[in-house]
Amino acid sequence: MAAALAAGRSEPAAAPAGWRPMGGGACGQLVRDFDWAATSLGPMAQWPAGLRSTVELVLNSPIAMVLMWGPEHIMLYNDAYAIVAGGRHPAALGGSVPLIWPEVWDWNQAVLEAGFRGEPREHRGAHLVLERNGVPEDVWLDLYYSPVRDGAQVGGVLGTVVEISDRKQAEQALRTSQDRMAAIFGQASVGLAELSLDGRFRRVNGALCQMLGRERAELLVLHMDDIIHPDDMGENRRRVARLVADGTPFTLEKRYRKPDESWVWISSSMSRLDDEQGQPLALIAVKTDITERRRVEVALRDLNDTLEQRVGREIAERDKAEAALHQSQKMEAVGQLTGGVAHDFNNVLQIISGSLQMLSQQLGEDALARKRLGMAVAAVERGAKLSSQLLAFARRQPLQPVVADLGRLVTNMDELLRRALGEAIDIVTISGSGLWNTLVDPGQIENVILNLAINARDAMGGAGRLTIELGNAVLDEYYVNNLLDVASGQYVLLSVSDTGCGMAPEVLERAFEPFFTTKAEGEGTGLGLSMAYGFVKQSRGHIKIVSEPGQGTTVRIYLPRSMQAETPEAAEASSVVSGGSETVLVVEDDAGVRGVVVDMLQALGYRVLQAEDAQDALRVLQRDAAIDLLFTDVVMPGPLRSTELVQQAREQLPDLAVLFTSGYPQNAIVHGGRLDAGVELLSKPYKREDLARKLRQVLQARSHAMQLRRRQQEMESRDRLLPPQPVLPHHGSLRVLVVEDNPDSLEMVCELVGMLGHTVTGVGDGERAWALLEDQGFDILFTDVSLPGISGIELARRALRGRCARRIIFSTGYGKDALEQLDFSASLLRKPYDLADLQAALDMPL
Repeated sequence: MAAALAAGRSEPAAAPAGWRPMGGGACGQLVRDFDWAATSLGPMAQWPAGLRSTVELVLNSPIAMVLMWGPEHIMLYNDAYAIVAGGRHPAALGGSVPLIWPEVWDWNQAVLEAGFRGEPREHRGAHLVLERNGVPEDVWLDLYYSPVRDGAQVGGVLGTVVEISDRKQAEQALRTSQDRMAAIFGQASVGLAELSLDGRFRRVNGALCQMLGRERAELLVLHMDDIIHPDDMGENRRRVARLVADGTPFTLEKRYRKPDESWVWISSSMSRLDDEQGQPLALIAVKTDITERRRVEVALRDLNDTLEQRVGREIAERDKAEAALHQSQKMEAVGQLTGGVAHDFNNVLQIISGSLQMLSQQLGEDALARKRLGMAVAAVERGAKLSSQLLAFARRQPLQPVVADLGRLVTNMDELLRRALGEAIDIVTISGSGLWNTLVDPGQIENVILNLAINARDAMGGAGRLTIELGNAVLDEYYVNNLLDVASGQYVLLSVSDTGCGMAPEVLERAFEPFFTTKAEGEGTGLGLSMAYGFVKQSRGHIKIVSEPGQGTTVRIYLPRSMQAETPEAAEASSVVSGGSETVLVVEDDAGVRGVVVDMLQALGYRVLQAEDAQDALRVLQRDAAIDLLFTDVVMPGPLRSTELVQQAREQLPDLAVLFTSGYPQNAIVHGGRLDAGVELLSKPYKREDLARKLRQVLQARSHAMQLRRRQQEMESRDRLLPPQPVLPHHGSLRVLVVEDNPDSLEMVCELVGMLGHTVTGVGDGERAWALLEDQGFDILFTDVSLPGISGIELARRALRGRCARRIIFSTGYGKDALEQLDFSASLLRKPYDLADLQAALDMPL
């Protein structure tokens, strides 16, 4: 820190003899002991007066000072400067500025040159990087430079040094802390606010803005009282006043209004910010959204308030579910028992019934004998009805459900009901508009309605009002929660209500149990409601009784909705009983039943073979290949089941017709409560007329299938012998989609259509047919009317609407009546048809 001396310097005045600077502490002693003769300053005795007086000033100043003298800028300094010099002391004493402080020479050179020109300089907060302790160090200094004259010329520069590094570092740390606090304030997940002492918002963070649903600028012009709930304002004001007065912090839960006028619960902790003298500057608030916690607390409080009631309800619900499970298990156990009883009972009834019918054929004109025979037949029929009700309750009755309109079915029963109930019963039928279809066995639901109506008549004492109501209903998840085996969804509701005596709770509890009745002995079997219960459950529905003593009874039956079109009614069976000459193999393990059936079949003209089990039947089949029909019981002893017998028999005789019979088919040919597709069943006990009619039906179906197969073979033979016929221009190959649920018929029709030169695709149900129609499109849709899933009529309607088919051909055995209500044009090919009929239908113009 030296500057060049100006030229023309005056001769120095001689120093007093033996002059030494006085005082100066440790640096004063170093100056006195230093060999200045070795420097450009020369011996101390030769120092000029200006140098001597300045050295005395420097050494005895409490402020750090350094004198940089002469052209070499020789340094003289005091104890305070020695501290600033650090590790450079004491070597810096008597040293040259550029040699002592080379890292900042550029800085010092400019300062010294200005000083030697006589110009003072001031640098506050100068930042220098010094290596005073061997390593670079950031140093902040306040520097004051003054020229020191030696006569008329400047002999040196006096530097006053105030180190402010600690202060600067503290300021920098404070700024860093403030920046960090600002970042924390802005990014904190809790709401933060700085408020004036009178409660106005000065600063808020983003979390508080989001919590209150307001923009920052909006909050900064508000007083906290502007958005505090009126009910919370008084306590908040008292707490804030105390906080401002004596600094007592507090936490208070209060509500703040949001712009949408809703309220948010906030826990606010407030404290006071004071200055160094302890005077209050501002208020600091830390806020947490506790709206959800308060909601849970309220809910918990309500829960605790009603815990006893809730526990009671839960226990009651559990008891109800356990009771329902117990009732279901009891009903299932009773059902299995009654189902087994019904099986054996039906075999006994079949023997009696068959024997009575055979006897009636041989009985003469004896009136008394015929009267007794009639009584016996009536008793068998009552037993058969009882057995049927037992099977219905046990959910073992083979159902043959169709898509039905319950409104139409009930309307058709009107005359029957009026005859059964008598004129004193007023029958009211109410049917809601847009009634849905349901999948149900028509004969069984008619029995259920009739039984319920008769029960109602008895409950009303033969006079009153019976209301049958039909409508659409939806059972939601809440309703079915405590019900067993009931699915939520859409149902068709059948409600039967009476104005009778009603039921007491203990009677209502047992109403569905078989053989339970409140009627006098001989007036009822107690199976009407149990049969309805089993049938509804087997139909995947729900049944409920609502009744009170003196208030009448309502039975509500819910049957699942069907999205399919209504199934056309089948033609009534002919009343004419006819036999045949075909060969029938009877397979029955009960010798008594087998003997009666054989006699009945022989009386009808059939050639009859018999076997006692499935293995015996296979041996008969191997001996006699001229068997036309296999008439077999479903449930038989032995390792070979009846279904396996049928499979092996048809491997030997592909054209063999099969008719099952059973009083309890179990799960062999009935699945999901419904008879398997393509299976023919005659339930025990049956009449001679039922047996004769069913045999002709099955044998005629076999004959039809065989006829079509022979015609197919004849066409194939003719095609091999004759040259191919020219194709007429208007009979070009068509793309035909055949839809038929009977696999054998489907295969045969597809082959016949292919033989006629057309491209054919076959499927067995409406859903797959619709997918193909949408994907490919066809010239002709050739479909049966009655299909599983989408009906043939609905499929045709969709195909025409979507332009997926150009023409429709219906193949049906129901006749033209099934197509009377069509709203589009279509051709009808009535079964059975021959190849010429099929070709004529296909050749019609598109």
